[in-house]
Amino acid sequence: MEFTIREMTLQDYDAVYALWSETEGIGLSSADTSERIAAFLQRNPGMSFVAHVQGQLVGALLGGTDGRRGYLHHLAVRPQWRGAGIGYQLVARALAALKQAGVDRCHIFVYADNAAGKAFWKKVGWYERTELMLMSYDLT
Repeated sequence: MEFTIREMTLQDYDAVYALWSETEGIGLSSADTSERIAAFLQRNPGMSFVAHVQGQLVGALLGGTDGRRGYLHHLAVRPQWRGAGIGYQLVARALAALKQAGVDRCHIFVYADNAAGKAFWKKVGWYERTELMLMSYDLT
């Protein structure tokens, strides 16, 4: 089955959020409201993508940059479409957009217990940075 990939727009939000909600290994928070995603898309035009098969949303990925480094968030592909190259193509499109913007390194955040996610990222050429530790601070 063929799939198409295009830039994500805010009109995709409801379908994309539903996909993220159903996908293991994706943690959603107040940063994922339609207003916050709209701001993210506006700050990072042409870096987030959705995939469709026969008009049905089957994959999504947020991509963006802080001006120095690239970041990918919430890669999701419906289980029945995994292994068809959709995730790989979503990532490739986002990385090409980041490279076009002058970014030379990209990061992702993967839950430590997300074995399937870690296997996918390693399969497509990403490597684990064991010398780093993520730390967070809540502003609310």
